[in-house]
Amino acid sequence: MRESYDLFVIGGGINGCGIARDAAGRGLTVGLAEMGDFGGATSSSSTKLFHGGLRYLEYWEVRLVREALRERDVLIRNMPHISWPLRFVLPLSSDMRFEGGTPTSNLLGKVMPWLKGRRPDWLIRLGLLAYDTLAKSTIMPGTRTISLVGTPEGAPLEDRFVKAFEYSDGWVEDSRLVILNARDAVNRGADVSARTRVVSAERDGDEWVITLDGERSGQVRAKMLVNAGGPWVGEIIRGVVRSNAREGVRLVRGSHIVTKRLFDHDKCYFFQGSDGRIIFAIPYEYDFTLIGTTDAEHHDPDQKPVCTPEERDYLLDFANGYFKRDLTPEDVVWTYSGVRPLYDDGAKSATAATRDYVLKVDADGGAPLLNIFGGKITTFRKLAGHAMDKIETYLPTKSGPWTHDAPLPGGDFPVDGQKAQVVKLKAAYPFLTDHWALRLVRAYGTEADLVLGDATSAEDLGRDFGATLTEAEVIWLMEQEWARTAQDILWRRTKLGLRVTTAQVAALDDFMAGHQAAA
Repeated sequence: MRESYDLFVIGGGINGCGIARDAAGRGLTVGLAEMGDFGGATSSSSTKLFHGGLRYLEYWEVRLVREALRERDVLIRNMPHISWPLRFVLPLSSDMRFEGGTPTSNLLGKVMPWLKGRRPDWLIRLGLLAYDTLAKSTIMPGTRTISLVGTPEGAPLEDRFVKAFEYSDGWVEDSRLVILNARDAVNRGADVSARTRVVSAERDGDEWVITLDGERSGQVRAKMLVNAGGPWVGEIIRGVVRSNAREGVRLVRGSHIVTKRLFDHDKCYFFQGSDGRIIFAIPYEYDFTLIGTTDAEHHDPDQKPVCTPEERDYLLDFANGYFKRDLTPEDVVWTYSGVRPLYDDGAKSATAATRDYVLKVDADGGAPLLNIFGGKITTFRKLAGHAMDKIETYLPTKSGPWTHDAPLPGGDFPVDGQKAQVVKLKAAYPFLTDHWALRLVRAYGTEADLVLGDATSAEDLGRDFGATLTEAEVIWLMEQEWARTAQDILWRRTKLGLRVTTAQVAALDDFMAGHQAAA
């Protein structure tokens, strides 16, 4: 570990880890501190989509949508193990049962004040045409109209839905995205520390003196500081670096529910309500369906976000306006919620607040500080690149942009090569089931064999913690991916928490505590 750096990053979410990776790859000495687990807050609580944001066109955020759509393809090519293309089905009907329509508050509502809630079919088609045009995708098919009568896509929906538009976007394992960026940053020379809080950062001439407490303690120095604290960016400005920056964040809670699998195909649904909002229903972890999200104001970043009963019921009612089967709270097997740290642009509602990012440098007091406001998971690489443009004003680098065609660890195979990787892994380890092999490939890609080592049987992998999680994988996650608790593994490195028992969770925690004590 160094004691002095060119650049020090506060925050180990996707923006902080993305910036650290990019900067280290350009030859800067980089340190990073995350007060909890990497991706432990917002970056592991998204809707898990690489998407342009179709509805953002209504708010005239064309630049953001274009950038996100172009990025979508770049990212999927660079991480085909944890991300892949998806088709979205947007049902069309003039008979919307979901009540509560109000005039839209976006650009369309200003141009067409009579427009309430659901967009007319022609307007949706126009938006999807713009979506395809902005994307210029070479790996994803464009929009088409499909029938819902007698088709797998129509089977779970109410019979009044007879046709739909179908378009493309992408899936991503969000928490693994953060971990892989952190790992690649380390591979390129960065020092990163989880469970390490930045207690204070003070300017000392042309450097920052940064005080750390946690798994790494003491003081380090850096020529430039990046505040990528996500929901805590404002607290860091005021309480850690004591800056007079005027910009702020608007905290918006997005909640999701997970049910048992509601349909038998691998496409997603895009549902729109008469209140003007939209939700997704997405195939999730093979046997489940993910439904979300909400937009609710959240005023305190230190208050853990949870899906409230009201948000749960809102999502259930919304989905029940489309599915034949009426869902009840008893159908919900898990909920999660995250806080989006949006740039405070003064929008009247949480839904209307910009999802674009804003980067501001404060260098008035000496050593420069870069504050990161807003952003969305799809644009993390571009945000990091734009952050580097500002950083290079103060810190010359040894090379220029490089992440456009640089795979993340385990992602060095073709975008359509996931099935081939599964076949290859099963050939090398015949004891793997199809599901087990696919899970490992979708987590580790070409590094799955590093997890399995020279095992010739399941028994060689050590203790079985349930749901195909073995001692060998647990040790890999502890030694290579900073996992310290069962929560880290079961809900962020994997989503096996959906499949294990309370006793298995306790056994895993006990094993991990013992392994750390012996290390």
